[in-house]
Amino acid sequence: MRIQPRQQILDIWRAMLAACWDGRDWHWGGRTDANSISDSEQLLCLLYPATEIDIFALDNPDRMENDVSSVLEPLGGPKQIGSFVVWLLERYIEQNTRDDGQPSFSAGSYLRSADQREPNAAQRGIEVVDSYSMALTLCMAGLRFLRAFRGWARPGELTQRIDALAEQLSVRLTAAMTGLVRSFVVNTVKPKSREGQAILGMLNQTGEPEQAMVDGVRRSLERVRSRLRSDVTLGQEESVKELEDENLLFECGWSWGVVLDATEVDFVEAQIASQKGIADPRPYLYFTVVALDGINDLVSPRTGELGLLNEKQHRLAQALRTRWELTQRYWSTVARFGSGSWPLEDIPWRTSDDEQSDYFSLIVSAVLIQDLVARTASDDDLTRAVAIFDELAGRGRIIRRSMREDPAVALHNPGVRLTLQGSEVDHGPILQWEVSDFSVVLLKRMLQAARLSNNVAARDKLMELSKSVMEHLDRRMLRAGAPGLWDDPAGAFGENGDVAVTKPSWYMTERVIECLVAADRTYREPPPNWPDLQAVARVMLNTAEHRFDQEMLGVSIDDTSGNRAALDRVEDHIDQARQLVREDSATTFVHALDALRELDRLAAARRDATRNP
Repeated sequence: MRIQPRQQILDIWRAMLAACWDGRDWHWGGRTDANSISDSEQLLCLLYPATEIDIFALDNPDRMENDVSSVLEPLGGPKQIGSFVVWLLERYIEQNTRDDGQPSFSAGSYLRSADQREPNAAQRGIEVVDSYSMALTLCMAGLRFLRAFRGWARPGELTQRIDALAEQLSVRLTAAMTGLVRSFVVNTVKPKSREGQAILGMLNQTGEPEQAMVDGVRRSLERVRSRLRSDVTLGQEESVKELEDENLLFECGWSWGVVLDATEVDFVEAQIASQKGIADPRPYLYFTVVALDGINDLVSPRTGELGLLNEKQHRLAQALRTRWELTQRYWSTVARFGSGSWPLEDIPWRTSDDEQSDYFSLIVSAVLIQDLVARTASDDDLTRAVAIFDELAGRGRIIRRSMREDPAVALHNPGVRLTLQGSEVDHGPILQWEVSDFSVVLLKRMLQAARLSNNVAARDKLMELSKSVMEHLDRRMLRAGAPGLWDDPAGAFGENGDVAVTKPSWYMTERVIECLVAADRTYREPPPNWPDLQAVARVMLNTAEHRFDQEMLGVSIDDTSGNRAALDRVEDHIDQARQLVREDSATTFVHALDALRELDRLAAARRDATRNP
């Protein structure tokens, strides 16, 4: 199945309006009751493409694409659609602001009990990194939209509402950024501890002595450790102190929420800057990737160009950028540690608490690809990553048939359950977080990797795998209730899946949107200039140019015949090929071929004329 971002995003928008808009009111929630995360995910299904891809822009009615305005016609004409988005954002802010005026990031119905007891009211209000990351992305998208839409709107009530809404989104953005800063953690462990042995066991792919491994890990992560000590202090003063002991192993990333020992962020007034954290002070791979994705939207060059951040937000953004860079470098280093087989290639990945899952291998792969996107990737790195993605797609029963009662199906339904240590608030049950995004994480990272690859075989394999994952997701699309949205695992796994569902999962639908935006970015990049094709194109061009020069030796400067016009066309092809030879060898090849074809016709006509005087 081909991935066609334009058509598929418009199809999702059409299905979304059918499910959420009855002509009078907007319906929140889906498979679960509305909460701050699902509200963000729901709006991002609309706003993320609208602010990331120019053809989907909704901020200028005069430039709105016809197919976009046609799909959104239930909201009104092009001039009403922007006002509707303002109203929708106002509703979002209203629903996710507490009575005391503080932004609310409660996870609510997304939290699951680890036993038979129901979470209590205090636990329903627990905030997780997903809440902060999704809010950050939505607030950035909302501010981009409002900035552009205000330039079109006429002064009056609408512009006053836009200004007030922009201020509210900015307040929420500051709180979300603060939550992410205080959820970051550096966890140190002794090599002889259970956690230390789990880390060393995962990294030791060649049977090295333990002390040699400890020394090797210390050398590989020396720069990361140094920068964590010197540059990561805001909100983490306590957790980075133990890095002074270089005999300790460490890991860094994001816990599931504001960590237990997080210190205050004294220049932010919101309660989230000073409220006591409860989350277990160790990194969770899933929440680490979620945080990195949100921060990626924050640190993009486009954000700086638009000037969306105020002074406090710039300070928070710098703190998050540092954590973003060091976390990616840490996990990219440990994933490829050693000189032989990568630890990441030893599937499944085992975490420091001795849990192991194919899902964790996928998440570490996701961090690796994000790091390779941020830096220059080598073809060897990407080629080895392709083999990992292929293996995970098979083990996850995406490109292979599932068996009866196949345990691999649990990766998708109900998903991997993460225990949120520290969540037993008010004597409630310990809570769990369910992640069922294996297929969409795989698809998004393969599309990102394809954008980087200059290896023909690797890129082709990534794109073929991406199409297979898209076929898998297409089978999981809802066919009833909210057709065109996600997620119905039974559509892909039959009797291994759950019973057919009809209510949308904004968790999954928003992640499909992220994949389609990633596909759009991949397609908009210039095609890779393969070295082998470039060599052939240069030979073709030189041959065409030489034969053209030979033909011109026999042409009079006064010649105005059809042959001279044909030679002019040949010269034009050669000139265009010469201009493109460094950047686009495929088009160079085509122009050289057209030039040679035209020259061959001229030679054939000359031979015929010689034989038939």
